[in-house]
Amino acid sequence: MTVDQLSEGQLLARIFPRLRASASALIGPGDDAAVLTAPDGRVVISTDTLVQDQDFRLLWNNGCSSGGFEVGWKAAAQNLSDINAMGAVATGMVVSLTLPGATPVAWAEGLAEGLSQAISALGASGCGVVGGDLSGGREISVTVTVLGDLARRAPVLRSGAEPGDQLAIAGRLGWAAAGWALLESGIPFAALSPAEQRLIEAFHCPRPPLPAGPLAAASGAKAMLDISDGLIRDAGRLAGSSGVRIDLDARVLAGFREPLEAAASRLGASALDWVLGGGEDYGLLSAFDGDAQLPHGFAAIGSILSKKDGTAPESAVTVSGRHSDTVGWDHFAD
Repeated sequence: MTVDQLSEGQLLARIFPRLRASASALIGPGDDAAVLTAPDGRVVISTDTLVQDQDFRLLWNNGCSSGGFEVGWKAAAQNLSDINAMGAVATGMVVSLTLPGATPVAWAEGLAEGLSQAISALGASGCGVVGGDLSGGREISVTVTVLGDLARRAPVLRSGAEPGDQLAIAGRLGWAAAGWALLESGIPFAALSPAEQRLIEAFHCPRPPLPAGPLAAASGAKAMLDISDGLIRDAGRLAGSSGVRIDLDARVLAGFREPLEAAASRLGASALDWVLGGGEDYGLLSAFDGDAQLPHGFAAIGSILSKKDGTAPESAVTVSGRHSDTVGWDHFAD
């Protein structure tokens, strides 16, 4: 059965039971707008869109598909990660969904299940889907907006890093980029090793470290953002906002390469390029005082340095003192 064989109401009746409710919702789906509590008095908000053939493919070169479940999970994960990067916790989610008429109803049902299971599995226990919009179109598009609560803490911005701070990360680097390369490689999924299949799973269903954001904020994080477009590019954003330079430790980064080396060798690719330039793992990049004990789950990967006069933006991040040619993901250049 495809979505054009159902009315909008009939399709929503199949989707609603699969959506996780929000603990903060006073009024949830069914009215013109939702009503949520805001105990902090401030609301954190972020939004992202996934578009068919830009952010995901229904069928990849190696024969794998992006089902509704995987797209729903990723849509939830990337938005929950943005709330996490502010040191906040998610409280509610609204979803705008565009579907071609030929889309199987099961795909839409899977999307709802992916959204809900990601919220639960990633640890956003107070969050749920409180509303959204449903429309028809020529391609699938999923836009998710997430609301969050700061629990009376100050938001952690990108602009607070200072010379002498240490740079630390919670989460993975390069796994999603490796998974994407395997999906595009044409090597059938069944011919991949279990470790390589896990890389594809990391691309389809990323696992941002949601407990790390509030923990980092409570532990004195001075600047923070999530890595969605690659370590070099996003570290450069933190450096630019804070008016500093960043030097990454190549010896430490070597440890992040190890799980990727076999896949890189098979594809003739560079594991280091995936670590430095791969996005969509949604690791949390944070600056702490140089002598601070890092909170659980964080590892130091570099140092914050003074900005030299005339430093070009592309030179704001180095790897053991050297400039890297890896630039990361750009939605309009790539």
